[in-house]
Amino acid sequence: MLTFGCKTAGRAALRRSHLPNRQTNISKRHSSNNNNTPHTKDVDDAANGTSIPVPSTVPTVPLWQRLGPLSRGFQAYGRSQRKRPYTTQFISSLVIYFLGDLSAQSINGDDYDPARTLRALVISAGSSIPSYQWFIFLGNHFNYSSKILSLATKVTVNQVAYTPLFNSYFFGMQSLLSGDTLPEVWERIKRTVPVSVVNSCKLWPAVTAFSFTFIDAQYRSIFAGFIAIGWQTYLSYLNRKAEVEEAAQRAVEGNTDAEKRALEAVQASTQKA
Repeated sequence: MLTFGCKTAGRAALRRSHLPNRQTNISKRHSSNNNNTPHTKDVDDAANGTSIPVPSTVPTVPLWQRLGPLSRGFQAYGRSQRKRPYTTQFISSLVIYFLGDLSAQSINGDDYDPARTLRALVISAGSSIPSYQWFIFLGNHFNYSSKILSLATKVTVNQVAYTPLFNSYFFGMQSLLSGDTLPEVWERIKRTVPVSVVNSCKLWPAVTAFSFTFIDAQYRSIFAGFIAIGWQTYLSYLNRKAEVEEAAQRAVEGNTDAEKRALEAVQASTQKA
């Protein structure tokens, strides 16, 4: 009998050692309830309508996307640029050159000349796609681990390689489409390209740097286009100024030739006498 009692007591002791502590379960349950139930102060704040601050994870929307109808216009342009990039660039370039020529003609104070506008549109048609391809190339190359080095290289390459070539094309085509001879075309380039390249350094490096830093690829052309309206106005103005100077120089040279011919005629008649 004593043996049976000892065995029973031993089994009970072993069973208790394997059973989980009831107090521990109660503590865990209480802790879990505390984690899932808001603090009394939080409940009171919610009841009083006080909002609980939550960290913001929504990215800030760019300013140009918050301009109402203007933003929708940008978005439509971006969709068109992604679907039909060449067509979009071609039409955009025509609009930019057209507005730039109208602005330049109004600044010069001359009567409107449709032939000048037509020349500007022809020049635009020839340069729109190559210019677009150039900036695509520039965006895909010269990308180094240093963003500052990449940006500085892009700006430098654009100023050294693209700007003189484009300006030579612009002024050369203006002269050629006006009916000038090849020597006169070369004279126009020498008269206009150096000063235009120097003045471009005051504007386009900053525009290029800003564009590659802050503007998405599909919107860079339209951003540069707004700036280019003013730039085309300046180029058209500079071209018109060169035309006037060349016409005045030819007039002086023509008068000089007439005077020479008159003097030679007088000398010939004197010798005969």
